[in-house]
Amino acid sequence: MSSSPYETYSPASGPEQPSPYGGYDPHTAETVAYGLLPYEDTYRPAYEPPAPQLSPTLPQQQMTGGRVREGRGARRRKGSERPDALRRLLPQALVVAFLAGGTTAFVAKDKAIELSVDGKPRTLHTFADDVTELLADEGVAVGAHDVVAPAPGTALASGDEVRVHYGRPVRITLDGERREVWTTAHTVEEALAQLGVRAEGAYLSLARSQKIGRHGLAIDVRTERTVTIMADGRARTIRTNAATVGDAVEQAGITLRGEDTLSVIPESFPRDGQTVTVLRVTSSRQVHEEPIPFDVRRTQDATLFKGTEVVDQAGRPGLRRVTFALRAVNGVKEKPRRVRTEVVREPRAQLVRVGSKPLPTSVHGADHLDWGSLAACESGGRPNAVDPSGTYGGLYQFDTQTWQRLGGSGRPQDATGAEQTLRAKRLYVKRGAGPWPLCGGRLHG
Repeated sequence: MSSSPYETYSPASGPEQPSPYGGYDPHTAETVAYGLLPYEDTYRPAYEPPAPQLSPTLPQQQMTGGRVREGRGARRRKGSERPDALRRLLPQALVVAFLAGGTTAFVAKDKAIELSVDGKPRTLHTFADDVTELLADEGVAVGAHDVVAPAPGTALASGDEVRVHYGRPVRITLDGERREVWTTAHTVEEALAQLGVRAEGAYLSLARSQKIGRHGLAIDVRTERTVTIMADGRARTIRTNAATVGDAVEQAGITLRGEDTLSVIPESFPRDGQTVTVLRVTSSRQVHEEPIPFDVRRTQDATLFKGTEVVDQAGRPGLRRVTFALRAVNGVKEKPRRVRTEVVREPRAQLVRVGSKPLPTSVHGADHLDWGSLAACESGGRPNAVDPSGTYGGLYQFDTQTWQRLGGSGRPQDATGAEQTLRAKRLYVKRGAGPWPLCGGRLHG
């Protein structure tokens, strides 16, 4: 079936048939406007005799009773001419009928449609059967986010209206949450209404009348929210469309000073109904000095009796300086926090020689004496005792020089009680009870 609204003649398949129109082909005939013919209309009904024609030489006529009677031969010639005239007029009659039928089909398929594309209406005539065909004929491409009313595929009738609304991408950050949506709105205000966003009292990064092009746009919207700020013992409730909690606190007329902070991150987005507490912070520094213990390093010495230790280098503790941060929040003190440690003096290790020589068990001539009574009298029986002047030390109150002459090392008060008793017996063998003028008599009970 041809797509043309007009039906055309097509000869039947098979061997070529002689044209019913003789040498005349209707397919090559000129198309003319309906109702107008460029030739004289010579058609006459078959029952109407042709008009008489005048000729300078007329055939012999017989006049009978005032009428002209033609001869029999003339009547035969006229009868033979009538089929030829019909054959000549038949193609012309078929062309006129064909044009009349095509015009009727043309008028039946034509429709007057109002097409509005993105708010721009126009009225057009179309042969399209449905909305999809109409949009294709008009070159109107639609996508998944576009809206067509009535829906594609809907049949069309003359007088129908077809609306096409293009979708536009809108990248909206609404109250701190970013998302991308599609809208058929033409302005920011229409888009917010479609999205159900309450614009009263809201902050808009673009004007409400801003046009939205096919490429879309990005907009930041912050609706009005209720926020309560607790500061300095009182509550302040405000309506705000601030972008951050810090901005809302500032709008409430509250100033943060020094190390003051908030109960939430100041850069966070303020939520409707949120309560924010202002934390007033006071801080100070405190410095403490702490000793650093020294190490004791011991080495074996075979020249010293077992149990004897000689300090060759006295240890000295080091010193460190520690700085603590003291902090109070809304008047409540927090635990001090160590923020800095500085070593003022390094510790010095103590060097000790430890005797490994076996200790003699006795000294001839002095073992029978009462050395316990002498020690109790001189030092109260304490091996590490030292007199107030610091000159004498140990159980028997040796001075350092006497101690060392008797073979002792270091100070007598640093030696064991057994070694001190051994040195005291040797001293008694050499000098008797003279070194202990006040307590020497105790040796004999």
